[in-house]
Amino acid sequence: MFPPSASTPSSPLPEVTHKNTPSNPEPNHFPSILSLKYSSATSEQRSFAVSYLVNNCGFSPETALKASKFTQFETAKKPDSVIAFFRNNGFTSSQINSIVRRAPNVLTCDPHKRVFPKFEFFLSKGASSSDVVELVSRSPRILYSSLENNIIPSYELVRRFLQSDKKTMDCIISCGHFFDTDRVVRNVRLLTDDGVTDSNISYLLRRRLSIILCSGMKGALDEVKEMGFDPSKLKFVIALLAKRIIPKSRWEAKVDAFKSWGWSEELFLRVFKKQPLFMLVSQEKINRIMRFWVNRLGWDPLALTGRPEMFGFSLEKRIIPRALVVQYLLAKGLRKKSASLLTPICCF
Repeated sequence: MFPPSASTPSSPLPEVTHKNTPSNPEPNHFPSILSLKYSSATSEQRSFAVSYLVNNCGFSPETALKASKFTQFETAKKPDSVIAFFRNNGFTSSQINSIVRRAPNVLTCDPHKRVFPKFEFFLSKGASSSDVVELVSRSPRILYSSLENNIIPSYELVRRFLQSDKKTMDCIISCGHFFDTDRVVRNVRLLTDDGVTDSNISYLLRRRLSIILCSGMKGALDEVKEMGFDPSKLKFVIALLAKRIIPKSRWEAKVDAFKSWGWSEELFLRVFKKQPLFMLVSQEKINRIMRFWVNRLGWDPLALTGRPEMFGFSLEKRIIPRALVVQYLLAKGLRKKSASLLTPICCF
């Protein structure tokens, strides 16, 4: 993070000793001259920063006052150079103001030393100038991240799995908070330590990079293993994906929806292990399919446990027309009653 500038004495104050000091001296209720000077200087810096942010960055006085706690400057030289740097690199005024609003300390840095090397790194990996503008605008905290200790190691780690600079940059740009924490490295290490293969980590990165940035990865991995999934199989990361992106309350509501149609907890778990993707459909769609299957067609809801991928099909465009044909053939005696109801809907 960019260090805030602060006024400090050039050398430590000499120790002052007092002779004949009483054992219980009276407290001094008056601030020292030094503290008054420091307070006055700090107040002047904050006052100038507030005025600058209001007049040059479109801040409200209240927002500028809050931001001035994190950035202090006595003249416009540094902030002007920072704003000019961003403008010269393709950032609009609204983007610059948004960056300053979320990362006010950037106004006190040397952009050519602290920011430009990061731009150069991304450009060297195939990002366009507009990609860099989008990435920084979405997540200004990248300006605080260390290039050597965070950005490069995290980038190279993801590239190891995606094996392409373009895919890696697309992945990073799609997730604006990629460099905000060190969770990428920590969570990928947890995955590999649990036996998740490189190809399956690649699937997770391509499908939903934000999963790698979530907290609580260890608990989620343990939960999926307890459900009986093998970490070396693709279904493990699909189950992990489902567990991480579905809030607990919504997960329980979906399980309750299946139970209301006659599924038991054990049956649900068995179906989830067979096809974990089916839990990504909405609770509303689950009930709509069940209502059509049970109430309209009069068929057994437990039959759907055989092909849970059916919940991913369009009800109107696939399930209804095909199921009505099957129902017609059964009514005319043109199809054996023992034949699967699901095969004509799920196959072909």
